[in-house]
Amino acid sequence: MTEHTTQIITITTYDEARDTYRQKALRQALYDAGEVVMGDVLVNLHAAEHRDRRRLENRLFRRETFELYERDLFPPIIADTYAPYLAEGRAELVDLGHQLMMNLAALTAGVDRPLGTPDETRHLYDYLMRFIEGATLAHYTGDRDAKRAEVAEKLAAFDAEFVRPSMARRQAIIDDGGEPPRDVLSILMTNQDDLHLPHDVIVREVAFYLLAGAHTSATAFTRVAHHIFTWLDEHPDDAEIVRTDRLFVQRCTHETVRLQPSSPVAMRWALDDVELRSGRGIPAGAKVVVDLLSVNRDPEVFGPTAEQFDPRRELPDGVPPYGLSFGSGMHACIGQDLAAGLVHAEGDPLDDHIFGLVPEAVQVLFDHGARPDPDDPPEMDASTTRPYFGRYPVVLGG
Repeated sequence: MTEHTTQIITITTYDEARDTYRQKALRQALYDAGEVVMGDVLVNLHAAEHRDRRRLENRLFRRETFELYERDLFPPIIADTYAPYLAEGRAELVDLGHQLMMNLAALTAGVDRPLGTPDETRHLYDYLMRFIEGATLAHYTGDRDAKRAEVAEKLAAFDAEFVRPSMARRQAIIDDGGEPPRDVLSILMTNQDDLHLPHDVIVREVAFYLLAGAHTSATAFTRVAHHIFTWLDEHPDDAEIVRTDRLFVQRCTHETVRLQPSSPVAMRWALDDVELRSGRGIPAGAKVVVDLLSVNRDPEVFGPTAEQFDPRRELPDGVPPYGLSFGSGMHACIGQDLAAGLVHAEGDPLDDHIFGLVPEAVQVLFDHGARPDPDDPPEMDASTTRPYFGRYPVVLGG
């Protein structure tokens, strides 16, 4: 299948996009060039293979696990990561976000941090950045074969330094009749009789959860903070709300993810002829591109102000506040509730609500009076055409 002979069908409306995600004859196409990291990982599987592994890994992404992470496991990691920045009274959000989310994603993936030092964090962060390059190899402008070989070498080193020791610790717990940690690696190990995964696939699956959890959440972290800063400039009466109403920060997170999904598009290959409910036909062999920037700003669904950031936006029944940024159906992002929390229904109690990792991390910023550094304005990342911040200095305290 070559790109110049492939029919490309672009989906730009919410209803067609949601229908597209439900079609079993459409297979993931976003990471075709990133096999060095993404080969045989959950997000790239299809049909029965995807269903079987998803069912197993879904055991981790249940409410009781969210409660354990949000109330017991995440708070000390968040506190330890923030501590030096609070002491200094300032932070750079891009760096802070990646450190914070990588430490949290490592816990979820099952990558043990025996030292827990800043040097170890930076070292793991270096692995993370190489894995991101491998996953997005389709956008790499240099020598792809050389980059692919570099990423493969990094994966082997990551395996030796982090994955195999983490597996050995879990195996010792299992051999003693104990309960291993609730993480992806433990799920894969304790279900090997059903999965029969080669070791290299286990390594890639763990690396995928590390990069997916850390990179996308870190990007969202900075973007949410930026949107709240901008909102408060225009709505100064809400300055106290960001400290007293935790649902407000979660709504800001959902609205940010709607406007700026981690990937601006989703892609699928049509394995068979497909007809959407709208009547649009998709022939076998076509590539379907879901334009999420258009889909999530569809005025028929999100109203005449769909292009604007509004955490108080009213939505039709059944429409998630983050749009289709996390996908839908069986291929919906498995970690969406962990990252963004559960959508709060009017009248439900707040004492047991799951707010999500990103809203909780952003909340700490505003609990400590974060505001943009007036002497050091934010800068965009010039190395990519995607709208990523390169630097975002803030002042803390007050």
